[in-house]
Amino acid sequence: MTELLRRAAALVPADARSSSGCTAEDVLTCLADDEWEFALEVLGDFDGIGWQTAEYWQLLAAAAAELYLPSKWFHWREAETRLGLLRVDLQLVPSTRKPIPAAGVLRPLWDVGGGDLRVAGMWLESTSELEAGGRATVRLLAMSPAAWRHLAPGDVITMHEGQPVAGTATVIEYWGVGEARPRDR
Repeated sequence: MTELLRRAAALVPADARSSSGCTAEDVLTCLADDEWEFALEVLGDFDGIGWQTAEYWQLLAAAAAELYLPSKWFHWREAETRLGLLRVDLQLVPSTRKPIPAAGVLRPLWDVGGGDLRVAGMWLESTSELEAGGRATVRLLAMSPAAWRHLAPGDVITMHEGQPVAGTATVIEYWGVGEARPRDR
């Protein structure tokens, strides 16, 4: 597992910083001190869809599994490297539906324009559960990325789980595969 984390740290650009300001060198220091869980946390906290590869996230998922820690987030991020990053501000309509869980288990249909319904997985960023009528920042994992490429910040898409519409979402950010986000440059 230490080797997995070392290999992942080697993929981090020298100038990259985690949200707490840590570098790949800090990760190596954690590993030298046998702080594997903290090293994994720091590696998972680096932002950079432009440089993070599927291999990077696979290494983190494998390390998490060896540490008996949840790996679902790392698998999600690996999928984003293949399919793109799409974040939205989702407002559910009031209804009697069950709450939406945070961890990417719901895959509703989305109208991405002109009645074109497409499937996307959902991962709640800002809450552990979204109640009917609630609002949250959500990551969408588009299963057919080419159909979503026209979206830009400010565009509104609708979530469908039958009739009527289940929610509306305003695009916050969309980056196709390999595109560098401004904070990644």
